[in-house]
Amino acid sequence: MYGIIIGAGRGRRLMPLTEELPKCLADIGGRRILDWALHAFADAGVERVAFIGGYQIETVKARYPHLTFYHNTAWERNNILASLFYAEPAMDDGFICSYADILYRPSIIQRLSQSEADIALAVDTAWRDRYAGRSQHPENDAEKVIVEGDRVIEIGRHISSETAHGEYIGVAKFSRDGARVLRAHYHRVATQYDGQSFWSSSSVRTAYLIDLFQELLDQAVPMRAVPTAGDYMEIDTTEDYEIAQRTWKPTFER
Repeated sequence: MYGIIIGAGRGRRLMPLTEELPKCLADIGGRRILDWALHAFADAGVERVAFIGGYQIETVKARYPHLTFYHNTAWERNNILASLFYAEPAMDDGFICSYADILYRPSIIQRLSQSEADIALAVDTAWRDRYAGRSQHPENDAEKVIVEGDRVIEIGRHISSETAHGEYIGVAKFSRDGARVLRAHYHRVATQYDGQSFWSSSSVRTAYLIDLFQELLDQAVPMRAVPTAGDYMEIDTTEDYEIAQRTWKPTFER
C-alpha cells in the first residue's frame, strides 16, 4: 500500500512563505509540514510514499530523493481531484492519500490502516475547537461530513456547522477494492461530465476530492468515518501558520 501526498499547489494564502517554496516545506515546530506526514506514514508501517508535485517540484525532489514523484504539469489549471490521479499507477494495491498542507499525528494513519472498510475517511469530531479565533478560514469553508454510526452519508462545504458530525481532515484510506471503485468512478465522471459542472465545481478538472466522494455516496458506495478528536491542524493561511507555531508540539526527532 502506498501513501500518496497531494502537494502540487503553491498555497497563495501562505504568501510570502510560499514565494519560493511549496507550502509543504514550511517549518512548523522546527520540522517541515511534509516531515510530519512522512513520520506519520512511517510510524504506521507505510513504507512506500508517492508525492504529487507541481509548483517547485524540483525543490521537493532535491530534499526528498527517496520518494516516488508524479508531476502534475497542469497544477495551475486543475485541482486536488485531478492532481491525485496523476499518481494513479500507485493505487493498484490500495493507498492512503493525504493533503500536503496539514499536520496530524501518526495515530490517525494507524487507525485508517487498521480499518476494515474499503473506503475510510479520517474525520475530526472536535473540529469546531480549531476555528475559535480563526478569522481567515471560516467554518463554512470546512469539508464537513454527516455520519450515521460510522457510515458517512454526506460530505461538503455546504453542510451547516450545526448539522455536521465533523470535518474531513484530508486523509483517506482505500483498500485494493476501494481504489478500484474510486478509479472507475473518476474515469466515468471525467467522461460523463466533460465540459459540465460537477457537484460544487465548474468541471471535473477543477473539482475537489470531496466532490468525487459525494458522487460515490450518491451511487451508494459505502464509506466509513474513522474519528479523531483533534490531533490535526490545517495550514491554509498565514494565520493558521502562526497558530500552529504556538500550539503544535514536536513529538519526534528530525
